[in-house]
Amino acid sequence: MDLKLRGKVAIVTGGSRGLGLASARALVAEGCHVAMCARGEERLRQAAADLALAAADSARVLPVVADIATPHGVTSLVRTTVEQLGGIDVLVNNVGLGRGAGLVDTPDETWQEAFDQTLFPTVRASREALPFLKQRHGTIVIVSSIFGREAGGRMTYNAVKAAEISLTKSLAQQLAKDGIRVVSLAPGSILFPGGSWHARQQADPEGIAEFVRRELPFGRFGTPEEIGDVVAFLASPRASWISGTTVVVDGGQSRMF
Repeated sequence: MDLKLRGKVAIVTGGSRGLGLASARALVAEGCHVAMCARGEERLRQAAADLALAAADSARVLPVVADIATPHGVTSLVRTTVEQLGGIDVLVNNVGLGRGAGLVDTPDETWQEAFDQTLFPTVRASREALPFLKQRHGTIVIVSSIFGREAGGRMTYNAVKAAEISLTKSLAQQLAKDGIRVVSLAPGSILFPGGSWHARQQADPEGIAEFVRRELPFGRFGTPEEIGDVVAFLASPRASWISGTTVVVDGGQSRMF
């Protein structure tokens, strides 16, 4: 199926590894020009170089070093994308962090960090990109989590991911009049080098093996590519009647209906 993304321009935040990198790779494979951002310059530029080698036709890959937990970083990312690639058709909000433990053991600073590193980048990037998305009747994809829909992750992570899912519905209703779709994606547990599940697997292989047997019906973790492919579809004109909802991609892991 041709996703009709050839020549369109996408921003992918947190694009140097994991779900962001897989999303950028899937978009590039469809002929999309992709601006991918991260804070770490070396890893980002290597990832961008790898994607450029595999790019379909004349698709361009633009690495932008930016800390989008700051207003300046978001402004820089959007401005650079528009200057270098000519506009914005797709914004993929893919950053997230949630540390902490229980209520008593999690101070205000840790709560604030979770919102600063997850929800506010999504809000700011969506707001900054909005004038350009309006020009092209674009799409915002927000990478949330199944743990924004049910209990299971860290308390702070659950809260910010639930906020992103709520934000998706609000933005979709607000922006439909401008021809902009907004959709969120709720991955289950995904394994990739450098990710949180990989770290846990290295620290406690037997415990994680038991988790897989107990919690993952297919007997394995999901892969970043399985998320990236869905991101590309949701970002595309082929998903033209999907907006204001959350698409779960978890191999049957979650328990909600």
